[in-house]
Amino acid sequence: MTTTDGTIRLTTAQAIIRWLANQFIEIDGQEMRVCGGGFGIFGHGNVTCLGEALYGVREELPLYRGQNETSMGFAASGYAKQWLRQRFMFCTASAGPGTANLLTAAGLAHANRLPMLMLCGDTFITRLPDPVLQQMENYNDPTFGVNDAFKPCSRFWDRICHPAQIIQSLPAALATMLDPADCGPAFIGLPQDVQGWTYDYPEVFFQKKVHRIRRQTPDQAEIADAVAALKSAKRPMIIAGGGVQYSRAVNELTDFAEKHQIPVVETIAGRANMLATHRLNIGPVGVTGSDSANAIAEQADVILAVGTRLQDFTTGSWTAFARDAQIVSVNAARHDAGKHMSLPVVGDAKLSLTALSDALDYTAPEDWVSFAREERGKWDAYVAENVKPGNRPNSYAQAIGVVNDLCDPRDRVVAAAGGLPAEVTANWRTLETGTVDVEFGFSCMGYEIAGAWGARIAQAEREPEQDTITFCGDGSYMMLNSDLYSSVLSRKKLIVLLLDNGGFAVINKLQNNTGNESFNNLLEDCPTIPEPFGVDFVAHAASMGAAAEKVANPAELAEAFKRAKASDRSYVIVMDVDAYEGWTTEGHAWWEVGTPHVTESDRVRAAHEDWESDRSKQRRGV
Repeated sequence: MTTTDGTIRLTTAQAIIRWLANQFIEIDGQEMRVCGGGFGIFGHGNVTCLGEALYGVREELPLYRGQNETSMGFAASGYAKQWLRQRFMFCTASAGPGTANLLTAAGLAHANRLPMLMLCGDTFITRLPDPVLQQMENYNDPTFGVNDAFKPCSRFWDRICHPAQIIQSLPAALATMLDPADCGPAFIGLPQDVQGWTYDYPEVFFQKKVHRIRRQTPDQAEIADAVAALKSAKRPMIIAGGGVQYSRAVNELTDFAEKHQIPVVETIAGRANMLATHRLNIGPVGVTGSDSANAIAEQADVILAVGTRLQDFTTGSWTAFARDAQIVSVNAARHDAGKHMSLPVVGDAKLSLTALSDALDYTAPEDWVSFAREERGKWDAYVAENVKPGNRPNSYAQAIGVVNDLCDPRDRVVAAAGGLPAEVTANWRTLETGTVDVEFGFSCMGYEIAGAWGARIAQAEREPEQDTITFCGDGSYMMLNSDLYSSVLSRKKLIVLLLDNGGFAVINKLQNNTGNESFNNLLEDCPTIPEPFGVDFVAHAASMGAAAEKVANPAELAEAFKRAKASDRSYVIVMDVDAYEGWTTEGHAWWEVGTPHVTESDRVRAAHEDWESDRSKQRRGV
């Protein structure tokens, strides 16, 4: 209802959605809504008011019906990754368990620095009906509830206690989600009564606004320090992280490497920063890396880390680099730029690489580059043999090789938890930049299908002719598969490679590698399972509307993949893989895990001593 004083009377829920629908962003010269829509599961805590508001903008902000709140959040992260954090989706869940189910997804978005807006039901501000259905009562603090659990997993958190608060809260939440340094999930708790309360909002609040993502110019003094360090290098190396893509600095990275002849290694999040065939791409680095990248990382004296938070899988728990190697860290986030006494360059990757390159009169020694390229050649030969069908029992690597050979260069590849992230990172040969999403920041089982669904929604907005291909283990499939149904319902086709190794095989591998007996990971090793049997995944997938088939070997997989590419609906290909003999055995750096310091098992004791023997290489914070 419009009033005479330049205001409009709306419910809190109506005002939130109206404001959100009028926020735009400019991408490559084109204006579009910064929010691509949302994922929602309604309950008593959000259906009556927020649901009413969303119905009115169902064309402008399409609402995808979720099957599980956790998977909705995963899908929102997959969408944001595909859009390189330039656009996001919201998730709405009901008060109580519905909202609580989003917590894991919030953790994933936070760890991966991804924008996601959570609009979640909350208990009544008046407290008149307390205690209400699904309310968690805290005896000593009546303001403390389930939604407060999101505070450590959100970059922005607020509870709306009065309709006027959204005038400040919504812009602050959006500013956080679009900030390259603070990017992450925003949580807004919406008490059930406040959602329906009205307020006379200024009409100007709902005017169209076009946002742009800030590019922070690096400080010239920090550039000078970085240039001095690089000029002194005899064995320089670049670590290219996911921030390179989020900054849309892939070309600048390549130009910098070529101009100064510095070898590049990629993090897990930075896979597909460079083509596999580029002469300066030395491979993925770290625990799930390559012998080639780890060989030069061990010897590098100056390391230019661009857009990476330097997590343990990149650094080999800080054993992958020489103790005296100087790190120069280019990052939009001050928190990341100063790790391990790095020389920080706090700024946008695109601007920083350009500024560094302009100021740097330097090329790496030819013998160093030749060494790096020779190592990459050896790794390429290993991968070619590793993915070859028939070289051993069915394996992840063989399946990856088949898909790599037959997919379109612009198809998007997704993996998340278990053994597949390591296998994809090590064995995938990048055909086009920006086409790989290996979610190993939070390593969430279940992201594989849900995240791929979100990625496909985003992909369909720009490249509808391409496919989203996800590699999924049987354990992850069993944990969260319901968005296969969502993909069929919404006609957002996925190709799912479901590789069955009979349980949680990668953790069984870790269990065995630390001297422990196989226990409670593979189905056959669970004492509480008298007669293990496998799931009929083909029948299960078919029951959710997907096309599905099981293949016996990589040759059959290749033919099935061609049928999947030709299909107009989600397609699941199931293949059994070996739980013990199928792993990529090379390319691993040390990884710190806790092992028993005291044990009665000789095997566990020996494994502990062997594991600890590499700790001497570990940098201790410097």
